[in-house]
Amino acid sequence: MKYIKPLILFTLLSGLLGFVALVGIYFYIKPDLPSVTVLKDVRLQTPMQIYTQDGKLISQYGVKRRIPVELEEVPESLINAILATEDSRFYEHYGIDPIGIVRAAVSLIVTGEKRQGASTLTMQLARGFFLTREKTYIRKVKEIFIALHMEQVLTKDEILALYLNKIELGHRAFGFGAAAQVYYGKSLNELTLAQIATIAGLPKAPSVLNPISRPQASKERRRVVLLRMLDEEHISLDEFHTAADAPVTARKHGAEIEVDAPYLADIIYNEMVETYGKEEAETGGYKVYASASSHLQLAAQDAVVRNLHDYDERHGYKGPLGYLWDAPISESTGEPIPVMESSVDASEKRLASDWSEEELLTVLAEVPRFSPLIPAVVTSIGEQDITVFDADGVSRSIYWAGLDWAREYITDFRQGNPPKAAIDITQPGAVIYIRKQEGEWRISQLPEVSGALVSINPQNGAVEAVVGGYSFYQSQFNRATQAKRQVGSNIKPFIYSAALEEGYTLSSVINDAPINQWDASTGVRWRPENSPAEYDGPIRMRTALGKSKNVVSVRLLRGVGLRNAADYLTRFGFDTDDIPLDETLSLGSGSHTPLEIARGMSAIANGGYLLEPYFIDRVTNATGDILWQADPVWACGDCNAESPEQAIDENDIEALLEAQLSQANLEEEVQKRPAPQVISSQNAFLVSEMMRTAVRANGNWSKKTYWLGTGWRARNILQRTDIAGKTGTTNDSRDTWFSGFHKDLVTTVWVGFDDMSRQLGRATRNQNLINRNPEKFNWIGNALIGTEDGAKAAAPAWIRFMQVALADVPYSPIPVPEGVVRVRIDRTSGKLTDRTDHTTLFEYFVQGTEPHQYVREDEFVDPALLDETTAPEPEEIF
Repeated sequence: MKYIKPLILFTLLSGLLGFVALVGIYFYIKPDLPSVTVLKDVRLQTPMQIYTQDGKLISQYGVKRRIPVELEEVPESLINAILATEDSRFYEHYGIDPIGIVRAAVSLIVTGEKRQGASTLTMQLARGFFLTREKTYIRKVKEIFIALHMEQVLTKDEILALYLNKIELGHRAFGFGAAAQVYYGKSLNELTLAQIATIAGLPKAPSVLNPISRPQASKERRRVVLLRMLDEEHISLDEFHTAADAPVTARKHGAEIEVDAPYLADIIYNEMVETYGKEEAETGGYKVYASASSHLQLAAQDAVVRNLHDYDERHGYKGPLGYLWDAPISESTGEPIPVMESSVDASEKRLASDWSEEELLTVLAEVPRFSPLIPAVVTSIGEQDITVFDADGVSRSIYWAGLDWAREYITDFRQGNPPKAAIDITQPGAVIYIRKQEGEWRISQLPEVSGALVSINPQNGAVEAVVGGYSFYQSQFNRATQAKRQVGSNIKPFIYSAALEEGYTLSSVINDAPINQWDASTGVRWRPENSPAEYDGPIRMRTALGKSKNVVSVRLLRGVGLRNAADYLTRFGFDTDDIPLDETLSLGSGSHTPLEIARGMSAIANGGYLLEPYFIDRVTNATGDILWQADPVWACGDCNAESPEQAIDENDIEALLEAQLSQANLEEEVQKRPAPQVISSQNAFLVSEMMRTAVRANGNWSKKTYWLGTGWRARNILQRTDIAGKTGTTNDSRDTWFSGFHKDLVTTVWVGFDDMSRQLGRATRNQNLINRNPEKFNWIGNALIGTEDGAKAAAPAWIRFMQVALADVPYSPIPVPEGVVRVRIDRTSGKLTDRTDHTTLFEYFVQGTEPHQYVREDEFVDPALLDETTAPEPEEIF
């Protein structure tokens, strides 16, 4: 008895000291315990995903890959695997497992090593949310307290759901939904038992046990998981053996990108970062929907890429990327060209037979790849065909139709003679690019020329497509939104609009004659010229814009006044700082981005309203709740005007109900914000009419009054008359443009070199391409000849895109606004006429500005008798 009393006293004292110590530890770590609010409102760090307007994934941003799943969506076999392996008593304990703690303590005493065998799912979750992975006693104590705290405020299912979505599983995958995608490219319910057991075994050591980096270790860990499932009777013995013996099938998968549109994604990403900050944007789980649809975005990308290849092929082949064997003799050194550098030792490889397919694939994998280009090596050569082995491990034949374009590139202005045989182009051992075009393979190369396209809905400013260059992976500079380039004749519609505002009309006659003006301030004469240098004498405004007459644009600028014209251009959204205050303004010496040009053109297409282009349609959270919706301004004067009420018979019950329903729907509709009207609808319509002239053939062929607008091929290919457009070419063809529109879609294309000093040059005739199809001179292909300009270099991309965009759009011309009348005028003088033959036409006028004088007989000149090759004499000044 004398020992019992001290023992009881010692036990009570020890308990008291333990309690005091426990309380002390609690208050010590209390600041680190998460609040109930934090635990209840735990948000997963989910990457931002960007989609097209119709829901196709474009890109994903964020270091952590996470695909949140609801507990009900998780296969029962995965839950069984996790609980059997990590915490079989999960639904029985209160956050800590005393049996596991005792086992860990014994292990520590016996081995002297600290191990983690006592961690429950709740403790692992606590560590993942609030603690680091450092192995210290105080961290373990904190784990215990946080786990107990979590069990008090969260249900078991809530804890398990958080664990399934939060736990780190290697290769930047967080949560089992992401792991299924990263390792297998599948959703959870598509996984096999072997795959489920593989990812269920990852939480212990994701970097060491993952099936990509350590397949053998992963296979052994998978067996452990399956054994635990067998012990817990979750699977049968046959299922165990089948899964345990299954091969390792994991490989790294990225996000399932459905539409690869990196220029568009980059614009949207930067807007989200600007709005939310980088960390929040990349981890907030936002789903961002672009204003562009997948259909139009892909069409735009295809049009730009094809157009740049067409330009590139017109100017000749620059040769292979290098040689792996049979390298030719260098003309400059007289020595064989060194073999291409790679990680494969090619010093002793002289023949094709010295190379294995694995070695060829290794070399080709090191060649930069830009879609649609595929690296390949020429393995054999025929008379007019070659055989290549490409980076995908496929042997392909390329026939003469895919080779005959490849005459030698000499300069941007000179090309060599057309090749006669395949040996004139390449040889075995050459490393080249190939690509597929219209179902056939062809030899290719990476274009040095650049291009951009942007397409806008002129009714609300939604960007329907944007392409900033040939490849984002080659150059991340977005030429559609960032490149300010001289716009050339693309400025003329805005100059002509200013002239209409000052009282000019479509029938106003301006002298198309050379200008030769002395500038006393510089001591030189300014001689702006037409391109080509042809002059028609007196010419109506409509015709002048259709033919893109430079000297007429200069004279209109003078008529409007330089300062007035510069101020007028700001109405279309152009920055004052980008508008030159000299007469070269009329020829497009100002520099603007394609997006700015498209925005300005939208005001002409929509009746005079200046819009704000936008790229994001809406932003939602991970569950689809709309967090932000675009609220654009619309091209409408009174957007929310109610239709005039109609009298309804009070006995007509059906009509009364329909009227009430219509009123209810009207009240629920989002009120549209009207855009500012910067020019009158009449002015916009008349400019669009002149731009229609630029994309069509005009006059009467039989009467010799037939002439072509600079963009006539657009209408010729599209076969529709409800489009308008304007070419643009700067001095020495450094920048080429084509901008045009249908009333519901405005598109601008630019083509040029990033090096602003480099000219686009000239392409000479390639007789091979003519011979291939002599009856059909396909202008949109590579048979174009002459100096590059807006019609040759930029318009083909516009046409290819609009062919797709307008394919299912019915004919719908811009409606004639109120206050515009149409009268018959004389083609030559622009005056009224009583004649009804080929010398006359109907023209539009703002009511009150139409001509009131009739052409006199002594003024009448039959256009068929004019010799348009005879230029008028130059005049000194306007």
